[in-house]
Amino acid sequence: MQARTRESVLTDQANQRLDVLAIGRSGVDIYPLQVGVGLEHVQSFGKFLGGSAANVAVAAARLGNRTALISGAGDDPFGRFVRSELARLGVDNRYVAIHDEYPTPVTFCEIFPPDDFPLYFYRKPSAPDLQITPTELDLDAVRSARLYWSTVTGLSEEPSRSAHFAAWSARGRAPLTVLDLDYRPMFWASAADATEQVQQALSHVTVAVGNREECQIAVGETNPQKAADALLDLGVQLAIVKQGPRGVLGKTKHSSVTVPPNEVDVVNGLGAGDSFGGSLIHGLLHDWPLEKTLRYANAAGAIVASRLECSTAMPTAAEVAALAEQTAVEAVNV
Repeated sequence: MQARTRESVLTDQANQRLDVLAIGRSGVDIYPLQVGVGLEHVQSFGKFLGGSAANVAVAAARLGNRTALISGAGDDPFGRFVRSELARLGVDNRYVAIHDEYPTPVTFCEIFPPDDFPLYFYRKPSAPDLQITPTELDLDAVRSARLYWSTVTGLSEEPSRSAHFAAWSARGRAPLTVLDLDYRPMFWASAADATEQVQQALSHVTVAVGNREECQIAVGETNPQKAADALLDLGVQLAIVKQGPRGVLGKTKHSSVTVPPNEVDVVNGLGAGDSFGGSLIHGLLHDWPLEKTLRYANAAGAIVASRLECSTAMPTAAEVAALAEQTAVEAVNV
């Protein structure tokens, strides 16, 4: 039997069905290496892969899922870093297009634990990940992916907005079509504009996940139960509402689960939601019970919150399980 070439192996891998296909932001996060001081006083920084969709993709890949990202990067050194770092962290980067009109976005943050982490986005007048066009999409990959993940930010500008709706139209509201309600006001002309687009998007997805403030933009409700019900009324099959120190609510038409948070010493809260998303993806793909899915997602988010960086801090399956099962044992013993 003739030995297979490296090229034939790579071709087979490329043709395999994806577990996860995400679309959205990618860029470079510049994190201060001094904690508790303003950027004007910081002396040194670390450079990391960033962007919510990129981070979620990395988190899902870290847990063993075959994952790819649809995004854009500039024709510059940071763009080359984004593509190479995605690959290094286990994410297929073939759908990350190079755009020469806009530079790769850079995001700075300040770190004031436990709950103050200001962000400074350098994405104007636009960013390559918002230049994705419908004609660039591999619609066969969108249709066939076991789980398709989008974020609200991708709806904030054209042509990305049209690309998102073209992908949803091709997918036809297939199971595990997820919308992260990730609302960033600085990317929108107004909250009303965001609400209009999110309302349209919700008619195409089966899972919605966001915090109380993001639910207010989406459905006009901050009460977790009412927000979840409003999402379900729009046809979503699973609504997940993150409540900070009150844990997370998951609700379907037939069940409702609230899982308490994990107590950790917070170093940097940025990225915790993306780690939550990656673990949520893992639980959904493995058809776990809702309580287990949310408990593990909470644990994954807590682990990243206890670390400085984000993409490179995404936990392994063993790390998530250790904390999640410890939480379950403690709950039983209370």
